[in-house]
Amino acid sequence: MKSASPPRIALSSGEPAGIGPDLCLALAQAERDCALICLADAELLAQRARALGVSCRLQPYQPDEAICVAPQTLCVAHQPLAAPCTPGQLDVRNAPYVLGLIERAVDGCLSGEFAAMVTAPVQKSIIIESGVAFSGHTEFIAARCGAPLAVMLLVSGSLRVALATTHLPLREVSAALQPDRLVRLLQILHHDLQRYFSIAAPRLGVCGLNPHAGEGGHLGDEEQRVIAPAIARAQAQGINALGPFAADTVFLPRHLERFDAIVAMYHDQGLPVLKHAGFGEAVNVTLGLPIVRTSVDHGTALDLAGSGRAEAGSIKAALELALQMAKAR
Repeated sequence: MKSASPPRIALSSGEPAGIGPDLCLALAQAERDCALICLADAELLAQRARALGVSCRLQPYQPDEAICVAPQTLCVAHQPLAAPCTPGQLDVRNAPYVLGLIERAVDGCLSGEFAAMVTAPVQKSIIIESGVAFSGHTEFIAARCGAPLAVMLLVSGSLRVALATTHLPLREVSAALQPDRLVRLLQILHHDLQRYFSIAAPRLGVCGLNPHAGEGGHLGDEEQRVIAPAIARAQAQGINALGPFAADTVFLPRHLERFDAIVAMYHDQGLPVLKHAGFGEAVNVTLGLPIVRTSVDHGTALDLAGSGRAEAGSIKAALELALQMAKAR
């Protein structure tokens, strides 16, 4: 038993019918440099451990007690399921349970109980079907924290991609791109790359929205009307941001080496490149929050739940980065 001095990291187990519980158990197999507290139904974890054939001692979480960080142990802050769970089978009755895990982790981070939070994947569709207007972890956590703007940053090795818009239909992206919002995003990205990634003078490459970055206004005017003015304003504040660049070439290696992060205008402009480069090993980070939050780069993989075939590379990377960021704070 190590001392209780290592930072405490909250781990929300996500959609119970998905691979989230499997990933939590995978993290428990190795010794850790932090005190990991899994937010989950304890019996769900026990059932999944039996199905996977893994050995794991579940330790009830007591905030005032030391937490065991030895291999094959997991400290569990028990949150009861609303309905029994079968791997791979979604149940709308458990949607409040999933949201409750996130809320518990956020509140613990805000109070100082936890140094950071790591989230396993959730199923947006089933939460929406429960009657909650849920667009994703990023937006939900930002609202819970009272953060006016949260920035989604995907990290895979030295490749970092931030999103100017997140979970929006493509037809709504142009209207959502506003100069003030884009300037604020560049400020957050600049600040948090310095704070959490020890990059003294971040170099930011900004994509255009349209093919060929608008082709001088012949293929759209968002570059001239919104993106370029926002970049100029950021530059005037001492932020090293350049662009707008054509998104089909800025991700070439010879261009990427010029930047510490790329800002994509919408979800499927930047994420396919990053996931091609490091799917299953990348980390989703939320910047612009008063807390540290990281997550996996993939979904719930319902077809793999309880099968033993779920890959834990991304959740392990998410925990490592959360610990790095927590120490940087």
